[in-house]
Amino acid sequence: MFSGIVQSLGTIISISEAGEIVTLEVQATEDFTKDLKVGDSVAVDGVCLTLTKSESDRMFFDAVPETLSKTLIKSYTKGTKVNLEPSLKFNDSVGGHIVSGHIHTTGHVNQVEIHGDAKDIVIDAGADWGKFLFEKGYIGINGCSITLGEITEGRFIVHLIPETLRATNLDNLVYGSQVNLEFDQNTITVVETTERILRDQAK
Repeated sequence: MFSGIVQSLGTIISISEAGEIVTLEVQATEDFTKDLKVGDSVAVDGVCLTLTKSESDRMFFDAVPETLSKTLIKSYTKGTKVNLEPSLKFNDSVGGHIVSGHIHTTGHVNQVEIHGDAKDIVIDAGADWGKFLFEKGYIGINGCSITLGEITEGRFIVHLIPETLRATNLDNLVYGSQVNLEFDQNTITVVETTERILRDQAK
């Protein structure tokens, strides 16, 4: 589990393939990597990945086909900036909202408006996901816990403050950029339970 508060920015150093497995080499600060050990979970742009090897400021992760099919990892290139967060430990504070690191889908940026040091970004998740979006609810975008603004079917707006833009890769988003999306699991549970009850009552 993760809090949705990005702890560091990392850089993709290399990408290698062995059969269906893709291995990522990610460079981060030694302050971020110093307490990590092989087997630990790290959210990379919101994707829960297991650390397979660590060398000073370098981390290595493997991604399987299922992960590749649902996330941005397949589009990474050398130099790509990624958001990083270690998994929560007992007694850690949750500054955002609980996220699992299991990406539901990817969305694409439809519009970016700059307001001084802040930005409004419109993201299209697709109409099928619209039922899980509620104004003032939460969503994970590239591993960042973000409050939802206005909703239109499967499209939503987020209002990003300067600190979020400084600390994450969301500042790099432009029209057409893709993002990893994790919807709030509590919202999904309520919506799907309600739908099931209504279906049962209609029988």
